[in-house]
Amino acid sequence: MNNEKRIAGIYIRVSTLDQAREGFSLGQQEEQLKAFCERKGYEIYKVYADEGISAKNDKRPAYREMLKDVKNGTINVIVAFKMDRLTRSVYDVEKLMTVVDNAGCDIDCLNDSSNTTTSTGRLTLRIMTSVSQNEIEKCSERTKFGMVGAIQAGQPSST
Repeated sequence: MNNEKRIAGIYIRVSTLDQAREGFSLGQQEEQLKAFCERKGYEIYKVYADEGISAKNDKRPAYREMLKDVKNGTINVIVAFKMDRLTRSVYDVEKLMTVVDNAGCDIDCLNDSSNTTTSTGRLTLRIMTSVSQNEIEKCSERTKFGMVGAIQAGQPSST
């Protein structure tokens, strides 16, 4: 990172499944990320929160607001708990990296070494996103398999 003042946009997100499975709420993420920003010397501009929304695509209100603030130069570092809070899509991570690169912004994740400040950080960011996308795809496959089994067993669908 360069020597300019770092203005952080903290991005937090949970989906219902993530919150139940991994046990980290929006409040817990916010608390840890504020402490992370303090340690890094980042000034916090805003906390952007999407609750109960998957990161399988970029159609999230707070996420889009954050990107708007990146593009207009209001923030110059995005801080997230881990990369899968920002995106679980290989396609969307490349779009995000283009936006932040064009704006002179960085990404810095607390728990998985994903960042845009080094070549290794960018590699980690891409790998972590690939793993996250694979998790979504496997979950979708299991759901479809379960629905087929229920239909074959003569159980009515829950839709």
